[in-house]
Amino acid sequence: MAVKIMIDSKVGYPAACNAVETLLVDQDALTTILAPVAEALLAKGVSLRCDTASKCALKEKLSSSQADLLQDSTDVDYDTEFLDLVLAIKTIPSASSPESSVDEAIAHINMHSSKHTDVILTSSRQIAERFLSGVDSAGVYWNASTRLADGMRYGFGTEVGISTNKIHSRGPVGLEGLTIYKYLIRGRGHVASEYFEGEGGKMWKHLNLPLEGN
Repeated sequence: MAVKIMIDSKVGYPAACNAVETLLVDQDALTTILAPVAEALLAKGVSLRCDTASKCALKEKLSSSQADLLQDSTDVDYDTEFLDLVLAIKTIPSASSPESSVDEAIAHINMHSSKHTDVILTSSRQIAERFLSGVDSAGVYWNASTRLADGMRYGFGTEVGISTNKIHSRGPVGLEGLTIYKYLIRGRGHVASEYFEGEGGKMWKHLNLPLEGN
């Protein structure tokens, strides 16, 4: 599932504002899940900018030709919206408890994220719910692709813009105008690329509503 979601999030349309730009990896996953994810991304032409721990772990798992493609990350990379086939990778050290590790990831995201869409891939509902409530972004997902962050895909019709602000109303404002939204999506490996018209494609559950005239 991790490979499927990461490929969709990064490769589907890397220039989009909902493409993934940074991958945080729990230290315990460096020798298990990270290698197949990195291998699949490299095969799609994605440049991986790794911190020391992730680069060392990948060099032991990947073929020599793929390991030679790995690049060193810089601090700036974790604040950069690449809008290209480039992904920064950072290791979250194993802590005394899973909750402490996810809290460190949350802190990093809240400091460096664009506040657009952030995702956690985990089999633990407890950890996922902690992430969903702790990350301060407009969209926070569990086991689903960042590419699902889209007005059309949410069923809003034509998307006219995207905002990561919290306060947006102007002029006279009632209680409803003070309300802001944070979208939480709980998936099971859902990716945007599976939804298309034609044979084999899944369909969005949108309804055509009649237009009412004056």
